[in-house]
Amino acid sequence: MRRRIRPFLAVASPVTMAAVLALGACASAGLAVHLQTLMPAELAPRSVAAVAGAPMAIVLEPIRLPARVDQPQWLVLLPDDSLLALEQERWASPLRDEFRQALLEELVAHTGVVEVRALAAGAAPPVRVGVEVRRFDSIPGREARIEGSWTLRSGTPGALPWRCQWLVREPAAPGIPALAAAHRRAVVRLADGIGDSLVALQRGSPIECPRSDPR
Repeated sequence: MRRRIRPFLAVASPVTMAAVLALGACASAGLAVHLQTLMPAELAPRSVAAVAGAPMAIVLEPIRLPARVDQPQWLVLLPDDSLLALEQERWASPLRDEFRQALLEELVAHTGVVEVRALAAGAAPPVRVGVEVRRFDSIPGREARIEGSWTLRSGTPGALPWRCQWLVREPAAPGIPALAAAHRRAVVRLADGIGDSLVALQRGSPIECPRSDPR
């Protein structure tokens, strides 16, 4: 089954229409729902290195997402710039939760940070990490595209927050599983950028925002 979010802006070609119908059609054998996830299949060390000594304490705030994509059904962007909700393709849990947990696991695994839920007496205030996603685009057979900003707020009194803008684009082969894998790679790249900034902050080095992908 498929649900149109807004009407076509242009007449699609026969090839495009065939692809759209294949994406949105209900399976003749039943209405099986396919669940996708942003959680990594495995966590392997990469280039972001943790600082020796006590791990940095952070608080990863709830992810801010556009309301239109923060729903169980997948929302895909079609070649004519219209949007299509795929009723049988869904996230395994709410997208904002999927995004936050996947990002947190990558940060913990690759930078050595720890998330604190309660501050111990005498402990230094944690660094607060805020992530705002302005665009979360799923383009079948083309790419996953995520754009937004992140903010680091240290617990040092009077310290100004650090803010970075970012745009991540990951190519995707045809099919929803390939598109989900592209989104997972995009989240990994976002985690690497935030991780670099956290490590620089802990070392007392200048924070440099990573270069965004070209539009």
